[in-house]
Amino acid sequence: NMGHERTSNDTGDSGSTTFGRLTTIVVADDEWMFRASLRQLLTAPPSAVKDAYGVDIGDGFQVVGEAGSGQDTVATVESASPDLLLLDLDMPRMSGLDVMRALQGVRRTLRTIVLAGEIRKPELLSVVQLGARGVVLKDAPTELLFEAIMCVLAGRRWLDQRLVADLMEMVGTRADPSSPAADRQPTGLTRREREVLALVVAGYANKEIAQACGVSEETIKHHLTRMFDKVGASNRLELAMLATTSGLLDGSSSPPKPVQSAAAPQVLRDLVTSG
Repeated sequence: NMGHERTSNDTGDSGSTTFGRLTTIVVADDEWMFRASLRQLLTAPPSAVKDAYGVDIGDGFQVVGEAGSGQDTVATVESASPDLLLLDLDMPRMSGLDVMRALQGVRRTLRTIVLAGEIRKPELLSVVQLGARGVVLKDAPTELLFEAIMCVLAGRRWLDQRLVADLMEMVGTRADPSSPAADRQPTGLTRREREVLALVVAGYANKEIAQACGVSEETIKHHLTRMFDKVGASNRLELAMLATTSGLLDGSSSPPKPVQSAAAPQVLRDLVTSG
């Protein structure tokens, strides 16, 4: 699992947060041994990570801070200004959810991956609503943690395969509590809505999507509002999470290429693995 070595997986930004330098990370968990294990994994040479787990982590990572409580996490993030926060959901003196609330607006470029031993359905929905870019269960294979980190740094989202059904159920129930679970799958999007959705998943802002589609930003906002209603999402992050984990984009034609991007990401990539 993630704590042990193995001998042999409302944003509009995109792309990696770092170029030509190490990605900075703050690790927040109340268990010292787990933090130490994560630090050892994250500071391993990129070549060793590639050999052991088959994941390319670029130039590598630098752990610039650690915290054992929620309050310390907020203070550490504010002082260290990391690119990425690995956040335990069950923290003393301030829960992981409260940490995310406290950090909202503090540093817009901060990306958060939630680490959880277990997570209840309402907590999962709250985590997504508060803007977490990824959710990784602590018993996941180590390579999945590295894959999640690289996915999030590339401007995409990551959700543990085992949590997909729970998220779908929570969003579907909120959208229409009286409908059977089998009828809560997000369907019925038009071709243009699916194109817009693919660019949302890729992390593009409304302005870039509007330029790519040759329409106004107001039109894009209208498309997003309609999609929120259709799938039961309350914000673009929920919408992106649902799209990447439900097969909503399967079979879609390639979306337009944003004119400001030299090379659009592979927007239809499946962001979850079976583990």
